[in-house]
Amino acid sequence: MKLKSLCIIFLSFIIVSFPEGVSGQKYNPKTTTQKFASALQIINFAYVDTVSEEDLVEKAIIATLRELDPHSTYISRDDLRRANEPLTGNFEGIGISFQIYKDTLLVISPVPGGPSEKLGILAGDKIIKIDGKNIAGKHLDNNEVMDKLRGDKGTTVDVSIYRKGRRNLINYTITRNKIPINSIDAAFLSQPRIGYIKINRFSRSTMDEFHKALGDLKDVGMKDLILDLRGNSGGYLDVAIDLVDEFLGYGKLVVYTQGVSSPKRKYKSTFRGEFEGGKLVVLIDEGSASASEIVAGAIQDWDRGVIIGRRSFGKGLVQRPYYLPDSSVIRLTIARYYTPTGRCIQKPYTEGYDEYYDDLAIRLESGELTNPESINFPDSLKYYTPNDRVVYGGGGIMPDEFVPWDSTKYTDFYVDLLSKGIFNDFVLEYIDKERKDLNKKYASFQRFNQDFMIKEPIVDEFLLFSEAKGVKPDFDEYEISKLLIHSQLKALIARNLFDFQSYFQVMTSIDDGFLKALEVLENNQYFADLKIE
Repeated sequence: MKLKSLCIIFLSFIIVSFPEGVSGQKYNPKTTTQKFASALQIINFAYVDTVSEEDLVEKAIIATLRELDPHSTYISRDDLRRANEPLTGNFEGIGISFQIYKDTLLVISPVPGGPSEKLGILAGDKIIKIDGKNIAGKHLDNNEVMDKLRGDKGTTVDVSIYRKGRRNLINYTITRNKIPINSIDAAFLSQPRIGYIKINRFSRSTMDEFHKALGDLKDVGMKDLILDLRGNSGGYLDVAIDLVDEFLGYGKLVVYTQGVSSPKRKYKSTFRGEFEGGKLVVLIDEGSASASEIVAGAIQDWDRGVIIGRRSFGKGLVQRPYYLPDSSVIRLTIARYYTPTGRCIQKPYTEGYDEYYDDLAIRLESGELTNPESINFPDSLKYYTPNDRVVYGGGGIMPDEFVPWDSTKYTDFYVDLLSKGIFNDFVLEYIDKERKDLNKKYASFQRFNQDFMIKEPIVDEFLLFSEAKGVKPDFDEYEISKLLIHSQLKALIARNLFDFQSYFQVMTSIDDGFLKALEVLENNQYFADLKIE
């Protein structure tokens, strides 16, 4: 098919695929689409070397979108499925969390309710063969493993497992099924009245997970809530709106969107809220973006809760997917979103793509992550809540209570241990040797968290291990990072013994943001002073 015909099909598809409420902009075909199609035809006809027309078109689309804004992106057909998995909330496979250690596929934990758990596969098992082929010692990588273990629901895969204490390999035939990708990392009662929920993304499963977590916490006496959105880079707009709806009374504006081709659209709260009373704290940081900022902005604008942490990322643009003829997708920015007071929190991107994504480094260099006084908002970006509190737009959500990033405990020694995987590798070996005794001694996480300590023999073993792995201990820096190192070891041991949530339950004991949230929630006067209901 001629290139010009391909371009015409492409344009027709875009026009008929515009969603309701979105109108196209006028353009001159002679200076746009026809010009581009002609350029491709000339290249195809006259260029000195053989070229791939598909590659040229793909690169042209990518370059064009990059000129628009930092969040309009192109996703190829091959990449689309994996890109969507975290947001759809599931994939199809055998249901294990794994890690490749010493070229061996180690099961960290089976997914609760998944095919592997139902067959009796256990944490600590080592997968030696897949479909009869030996994979141990074969220099595997994560993508290769996922390609072998994932597949369509209802298909099967044979695995042979080594389990400590068993002489022979154990053979399983696993029928693949839908496996949930949880968007809630942790939900637990941290104090007799205070619940904690950490959301890592806004996916299709988020609200079902949230309702279950909230209900479980209420059942054990929760009255006040810490909602942790730190590091949450966003997700679906409607899911963020539904989450805000849990906290606001009926008929309150949650957010509105507007663009040149997208008429203004308002989203309001309903009668459905399940936590409209009770004190609320929302934790944010420089990694909280998009949907996270919609939630934090609405809570702040309606004086519903206290925002604690550091200034959020500053992504106030809304994307919508448009499918191209080959099933690839353009995720195009169609609108800006505005918080209830009218704030657009999108940070500037006029200096270019690279400068935009270097923003975190710029914040660090300017001292913003450690001192809120280094942030200057002009009066033109000042807005007022119903209780006359001042809030700001123009570049992220500024918290009500600032929590500085304590860089002093992150010594070079600690960073080397983390970046070179020393913590994970040591814990995997430690658990492999001690799992039976640990399981016998600590029947529950609560018992483990209360009684287990990182004592001198473990520390000595860990430092010898790190040196053998090429990270020579610096004992002065070890003393500076001691609490962080011990907490990291204990948290990873807990995660491997119990579940993913256990990691966060251990780490909250040294988490400055979490500790500040507890302090605020226990101080009724704080809410009164901030005029927060």
